[in-house]
Amino acid sequence: MARIAGVDLPSGKRVDIALTYIYGIGRATALKILSVTGIDSTVSIDSLSSEEINNIRKEIEENYRVEGDLRREVASAIKRLMDIGCYRGLRHRRGLPVHGQRTRTNARTRKGRGRSSSPKKR
Repeated sequence: MARIAGVDLPSGKRVDIALTYIYGIGRATALKILSVTGIDSTVSIDSLSSEEINNIRKEIEENYRVEGDLRREVASAIKRLMDIGCYRGLRHRRGLPVHGQRTRTNARTRKGRGRSSSPKKR
């Protein structure tokens, strides 16, 4: 099992898919990393040599912000929005959708479980 950026990549998966387990790396970024390092994307992660894994690790460390650093940066950006009190910050603070989605229906991911408004029996 290969370990890159503090994440154990799943063995048996293709390299381009396994790289997406790292926070901040999607399919397009994974394919870009593999093309720069010269590794075939269809190869399995457990068939990579340690040199190839080190090349991938070095490429990610030098050119990409991933995992802890990226999470910290995103959290600080959201905190800044909440501190200045802008519209997006207020939406984050209240736990509502931020990007203009409707809230009358279909906002369950952000709003949480629906509560019934009927009075309780005594």
